[in-house]
Formats: sequence, C-alpha cells, structure tokens
Amino acid sequence: MPEAIYDENKLGEGYAQRRRPDPRIAAGIVSALGDARTVVNVGAGAGSYEPADRIVQAVEPSEMMIAQRAPDAAPCVRGSAESLPFETGAFDAAMAVLTIHHWSDWRAGLREMRRVARKRVVLLTFDVEASDFWLTNDYFPALMELDRRIMPKLGELQAEMGDAAVTPIPVPHDCVDGFLCAYWRRPEVYLDPIARRSMSSFAKIDAEAGVKRLADDLESGAWRARYGGLLDLDELDVGYRLLRWEF
Repeated sequence: MPEAIYDENKLGEGYAQRRRPDPRIAAGIVSALGDARTVVNVGAGAGSYEPADRIVQAVEPSEMMIAQRAPDAAPCVRGSAESLPFETGAFDAAMAVLTIHHWSDWRAGLREMRRVARKRVVLLTFDVEASDFWLTNDYFPALMELDRRIMPKLGELQAEMGDAAVTPIPVPHDCVDGFLCAYWRRPEVYLDPIARRSMSSFAKIDAEAGVKRLADDLESGAWRARYGGLLDLDELDVGYRLLRWEF
C-alpha cells in the first residue's frame, strides 16, 4: 500500500486535537445518511463524523491516523478507497468526509463505495468553482491552484455516479474542525504553524510569503479594512458541498 499523505513527514501528528467534528456539520452528514444502520467510512482518519447511533466500519490508509482514533471509536481496517476489503452490498451506506482529494484514483474509489453500499453514498467535498475565499485569493493562491488540480468538480462526480442531491455546507464562525477554511473569521489562526500542519494542502506549497503578508496585514489593519464585514457573520459558504446518491 502506498504511503498515506498523513504518514509523510509526520503530517498527521496532533491531527485529532485540531480536526474535531463540528456538531453542525455532523448533523448534516447524519441527515444525509438517512435510515442507514450500517455505514462504512472511507478515508476515516481519526474518526471525525462517524455517527454514534449507527454500526460503523472505518477504512483508513494512514497508520498514524489510525493510531489517533479514540479507544471507543468504530473498528478500523487499514485500506484504500480504491480497493475496499468488503463484499458487494455489505453496508447500507458509504460515507467519505473531506478525503477524496487524497485518493490516487477518485473514480475507482467512488465505484468501490457504490459497490459496497446498498442504499446510498454520502460525500463531503470542496467545490473549487463555488469558492471565493480571501485566504486563497489574497495570500495563498497556490492553494487554489492546487485544489483546481486535485479536487474533482461536481460535474465530474455526477458524471461518474449519476445525479446527486447537493447541499451547501456553510462553515460556522466558531467551527471546531480545523480544515482549511474553518478560520475564515479568525485569520490569526493561519499564522500558527501547528494549525497549518492539520491542513494537508499547506504541506504541498511554500507558505512563507503568504504567512508574512497575512501577518503584516493583520498588524497594519489592512485585513480588517478589506474583510471586517465578515466579523459580523455567523457562518460563511466557502464552497463545501455535501453530495448524496440514492440507489
């Protein structure tokens, strides 16, 4: 099995502390799972968003991530999305949360999710075409360029799997899950190297210049002058989308 990204350079260290499930996002995922009683979580990481009221089987390629799963988390096998070690129709539903961009072949991964799920597939992903985010626009354009290369477009996902129910997932201003856009109203957090290490995209770019620009703009007040209006918002749509396929 190829080395998982979170095992490379110990990127996943401390992940479970920064990447905690946000209850508002979790509610959307649980709703999308519907009446599914058995669920496979593909690219499960440290166990975020695994519903406690279902029978869950996790699949994760990274040994470092598996080691951070809580003792009472769902059972987890080491494996990849592209080759799930389960029989056809083994689960009511398959879910994957902010992981598809790590797969070596996302089409094969989706086909595998479809194969093992009897009722539905639920996918939380990022729609680059719907995103207009100050962080990537002004400070780290390389992140947006990266996402345009690695994130499948919604049209491509639906061409592979058929029409999906698509739900925007706005990010709460106090989101406790430290993914890339979580700190849209807390820009100072992006200056923290530990916080950035919990965002896999930062490991793929040279962030030094962008960090300095952001630090300078926060100190001078330039960031607030441009984006101070965001401080009055409780949530923001930055491009996260929940897709649900029914069979």
